[in-house]
Amino acid sequence: MEHRSRISTLVSPPAIFMFIMFVLPLGFMALYSFRAGSFGAARETFTLDNYRDFLANAPFQRLLWRSLLISFWVSLAAVVLSYPIAYFLVFGAGRSKLLLLTIIIVPAWVSYLLRVLAWKIILGSTGILASFLTWIGFDLADAPLLLYSPEAVIITLVYVWVPFVALPIFAALERIDPSLLEAAYDLGCSKFAAFLRVTLPLSLPGVLAGFLFVFIPTVGEYVTPSLVGGTEGIMFGNLIQDQFLRGLDWPTGSLMSLAMLVIVLVPLVVFSRFIKLADLAGI
Repeated sequence: MEHRSRISTLVSPPAIFMFIMFVLPLGFMALYSFRAGSFGAARETFTLDNYRDFLANAPFQRLLWRSLLISFWVSLAAVVLSYPIAYFLVFGAGRSKLLLLTIIIVPAWVSYLLRVLAWKIILGSTGILASFLTWIGFDLADAPLLLYSPEAVIITLVYVWVPFVALPIFAALERIDPSLLEAAYDLGCSKFAAFLRVTLPLSLPGVLAGFLFVFIPTVGEYVTPSLVGGTEGIMFGNLIQDQFLRGLDWPTGSLMSLAMLVIVLVPLVVFSRFIKLADLAGI
């Protein structure tokens, strides 16, 4: 009884905080999605017209699908680039691994906005990349502008997320017992075979955690597409922002936010069938 009381005492404050700051706003947002009218108009009438309009709006659905694809490629690229970094830190850096890990994380301490603006300069028509290509003799007259495109959004987001993805992969690789690799070598495995049969499977929780860390927030990204995406690189989050701030259509914005939330929960449900969520947290 005393043990349960202690657990309740410890769990109650964060549970209350989560309810007030997360569950309650979601509930209000769900209620708004059933309301008629826009901000400032009569909204007491509950209706399903918002849902019907959203399901019938093909451009909204295409933009949501494109945002999911961009988020998927950003997450995949971040994992592919982060895995060799984390692998080297664990198995090749020796005593310098914590120092090198800190150096990798340091750029994340700089303002997010400044880092995105830096890539806007790099990818611009007169930026560093264009100047370098011109210097080596590449003709940019007929080449498409990289800035203000989906590719610019992907490149910038991958740069932003790589340090964060390296952390869970690093933690997963750190938990691997070295004796397992030694046993694989004793049984005749090459380094590559040992990696495929031992290291990679045991590090999958960190890989999936890193993938989800990127995929979930990137679907609703709106700052980076606004700065480097232009009209060709807008994402679903930009549309939600416009509904709330410019169009003042809170019911539609709430509905779109809920739709995005439901879709984002799908990979969590799928991954939970193959791996324990506790493993993703390193517990």
